Amino acid sequence: MPKIEVNEKLFFRMVGQTYDYDTLEKKLTCGKAELDEKPDMSQPEDQRVIKIELNDTNRPDLWSTNGVARQLKLHDGGKMTDYSYFLSTKDETKDCANRVITVDPELKDIRPYMVAFIISGKPIDEPMLLDIIQTQEKLCWNFGRKRKSISMGVYRAEDVVFPAHYKAVDPDKTSFVPLACTEPMTCRQILTEHPKGKDFGWIIKDCKKFPLLTDDTGNVLSMAPVINSASLGAVQVGDKDLMVELTGDNMENLILSANIVACDFADCGYTILPVKVVHPYDTGFGKEVTTPYYFQQPTKAWLKEINKKLGSELTTQEVLTALAHMGNTTTAKEVVGKDNSKDVEFTLLPPPYRNDFLHEVDVIEDVMIGKGLDYFTPETPHDFTVGRLLPITQFSRKAKTLMVGLGYQEMIFNYVGSKVDYIEKMNISADKVIEIANPMSENYQFIRPSIISSLLKAESSSANAMFPHKIFEIGKVAYIQEEENTGTRTRQNLGFMTCANNANFNDAASEVSALLYYLDHTYEVKESNDPRFIPGRQAAVMVNGKQVGVFGEIHPQVLSNWAITTPCVAGEIDLEELM
Repeated sequence: MPKIEVNEKLFFRMVGQTYDYDTLEKKLTCGKAELDEKPDMSQPEDQRVIKIELNDTNRPDLWSTNGVARQLKLHDGGKMTDYSYFLSTKDETKDCANRVITVDPELKDIRPYMVAFIISGKPIDEPMLLDIIQTQEKLCWNFGRKRKSISMGVYRAEDVVFPAHYKAVDPDKTSFVPLACTEPMTCRQILTEHPKGKDFGWIIKDCKKFPLLTDDTGNVLSMAPVINSASLGAVQVGDKDLMVELTGDNMENLILSANIVACDFADCGYTILPVKVVHPYDTGFGKEVTTPYYFQQPTKAWLKEINKKLGSELTTQEVLTALAHMGNTTTAKEVVGKDNSKDVEFTLLPPPYRNDFLHEVDVIEDVMIGKGLDYFTPETPHDFTVGRLLPITQFSRKAKTLMVGLGYQEMIFNYVGSKVDYIEKMNISADKVIEIANPMSENYQFIRPSIISSLLKAESSSANAMFPHKIFEIGKVAYIQEEENTGTRTRQNLGFMTCANNANFNDAASEVSALLYYLDHTYEVKESNDPRFIPGRQAAVMVNGKQVGVFGEIHPQVLSNWAITTPCVAGEIDLEELM
């Protein structure tokens, strides 16, 4: 979980009051945070550092001094800041005068997106500069996947001649003086000789051209996402106007990150000046994007459901107040519920620095935190119950015993993974695969639709183990199913695989036969056309006229995708269909 270090004097100044550390420990729960380490009280007040640990990763706006301070201030009833003067929307674009950055078409397949804005109004002091650096590191390392998806650069805006240009350049023919150096280096040299190049050069090293940001006179600002220049990119204490830019491959996350940083500075009394970035291709928000930009969608919740889930009897006004304590703008209106009784519908508009509302339960969580956890009195259960195993668990245990008896070894895998593992390497369509709306990483972006991909991933790392390899897992899979109320279906499946030089369809068929016999099911097989298996060497498992599974020899292309050189047979059966 992210940890941040905050300057004590700056932090309490932003909160608007000073707490003792026992009180601060309790207050931090409203930001899903806790006190990690108290400051060294022997140091001067302006040098003391408080260490805070964040216990959740869905609120990157809290990964800065002002982010936590803002949440504490709002939770205590502080007034919300009006950010509308610098926020563009789909209906209104703020005037940028001549603050424009153009994007090279060649960057579409390299590092396609950029957003930017300018901070103005007063000189930057040392605590604020250190907090800028920390915010940059936390956002880009955690939220930005070690700068691959998001990188941030800060520059002396007064020396930047607009329009600026984000372009693709030849890394061997383009040179500039990078930060912390005195002599120019080519872009290629920076990757192998500069410390930051060694740390982050892997992101662009295989690209034929590298991203470079320059102003209109040709002065280099940075080579994203690696290093700033030593001239315009060397920000110091006392600098008054700063330009912030963010580049990456996910426009929504870039805009959210820009909003977070802009709102932090606005809360500290700085003026935010929008910048327009002109892309030659669509970004999902249009070609011309002026940031900061408000793109969040409203989320609805209902009073009866709020009170049901929280076990409370909150009034409409109490819910509105609790949501305001979390920085949200909320409206309420009386409606008629599904049971024809009166209810209250809340429509929540999150602040521009938040994008973590996906469902009504997210609103209910904010009501709970905004009201204060101490408000809810713990209750002992009213009914005495005895725990027992679910029928599907008992059935799964029987299937596990049978698989072990057939010589298989049980494995346990994650249910969440990447597009590469679950779709591309498996040669299947993405139509039925569930994608997470706000993933923190592309490695955990999709819910697995099948166990076979997990088995192949394990096999791809097992070439040195003695053959044959016989592995299985019983676990959850999920996929899109329109007729369900949720639009998705989650099932308990059994997946199995054998990897050996003599692995073949007939062996898999005999094992499926043995498994279903001991599970007390008669079955039939019919021809299947699953792209994961070799045509003619695969079969669908039919029980009572309904397909409950599939097995066969894995297609050579799929094996090649996983770098597996030994033949494999695999199968998967929906255990819930057999109950």
